[in-house]
Amino acid sequence: MASSPPYPPYPGAAPGSTLRHPHWWQRPAVRYGAMVALLALSGLVILALVREQTGTQGFLVGLGLAVLPVPLLLAAFRWLGRVEPGPWRNLLFAFAWGACAAALIAIVANSFATRWIATTTADPAGADTLGATVIAPVVEETAKAAAVLLLFLFRRRDFHGILDGVVAAGFTATGFAFTENILYLGNAFGTDQLTGGSGIASVTAATFFVRIVMSPFAHPLFTVLTGIGFGAAALAADRQRVRRVLLPLAGLLLAMGMHALWNGSATLGQFGFIAVYGAFMVPTFGLLTWLVVWTRQRELRTVRTELPAYAVAGWLRPSEPFALGSMRARRLARKFAREHGGRPAARAVTQYEAYATQLAFLRHRGRAGKAGADFVTRERELLLELWHRRAAARPALEHAARLTAPRVPYGAGWAYGPVPAVWPPQGQPLYPAYGENPYRR
Repeated sequence: MASSPPYPPYPGAAPGSTLRHPHWWQRPAVRYGAMVALLALSGLVILALVREQTGTQGFLVGLGLAVLPVPLLLAAFRWLGRVEPGPWRNLLFAFAWGACAAALIAIVANSFATRWIATTTADPAGADTLGATVIAPVVEETAKAAAVLLLFLFRRRDFHGILDGVVAAGFTATGFAFTENILYLGNAFGTDQLTGGSGIASVTAATFFVRIVMSPFAHPLFTVLTGIGFGAAALAADRQRVRRVLLPLAGLLLAMGMHALWNGSATLGQFGFIAVYGAFMVPTFGLLTWLVVWTRQRELRTVRTELPAYAVAGWLRPSEPFALGSMRARRLARKFAREHGGRPAARAVTQYEAYATQLAFLRHRGRAGKAGADFVTRERELLLELWHRRAAARPALEHAARLTAPRVPYGAGWAYGPVPAVWPPQGQPLYPAYGENPYRR
């Protein structure tokens, strides 16, 4: 066995080393400011375009109706990501990109392409059909996928697997659907104003039923396919470059195909919409729901499997892997910390749970030979983050473990037996796995 090498020094920490100041455009504040400005400008433009098409009254009605499914969808995707919750700034970026940037790209590109086709072919009806079934799926899914791509490239430490891709795609698509629903519902209300329609028989009620009641998951369903592709690529090793490129492209193509089928259902006759909805949308939704829930349970099993090695080395208490691998135990731990230490303690426990989950995933990738070259440094960072929060987290997790986990044999003792007095124990290697680096082959 190859013994663990010493941890490399942090960049710039070597004696006599000099730190180079980044250029002004490389500073985080500049990058964040530019992104916020871009999204804000896109939001103002898309709101002005939607209001111009729907009128002020139609815009307000559409806004009030379109916002109804948003909290439910966001809560569902957030629940899926609770095993390893990503930073809120990533989720807010994804939602804002979908609602502002992607919606703006879609409305401008779709309108331009449809008008160009209508002018070229002198067939406005055919241009509308082609635009809905071919142009719109390609443009809209590409625009939404850009948010997932940006998170995959620039927030790689927060993007570890399929659920991260699903959550990012879900937030992006929910934002996009929100803006699109404002437009459709606002236009429907304007039509009712002209024709005198009202009540259940109105165009607004029919549009609300189709888009908000029957298919609020349509756009998230399409884009989640892209997110799964990026999530699968995140699980691939760095050396598997072809796979890391092809998997997101395959997910994007599937999203475009499903989107085109959904939009084209209106051209399949009187019952085309119902047929596509029942034969494709609902089964696909059920299959993807099962997949992401199964993936969620699999990630919890990974936590329970990988973290005991750190308990053996003394970095965790013996009961913690079981508590961290149970969503009920995690919830009880946060509740205990909030009752006995207030919100700061509950926040520390939440962060402890997130860092411990990242540590389990990192070790899992390392043992599979899929970790990056910074495995050792990243592992040390995560262990130190846990160490700084142990005072608040350990009593809470111990309490939760006693309420949820059975007594099971653990090494020479039991899960609730005595723990070492010195943490970590003196003389223990920082690598907990049998004294070897799982990344080295």
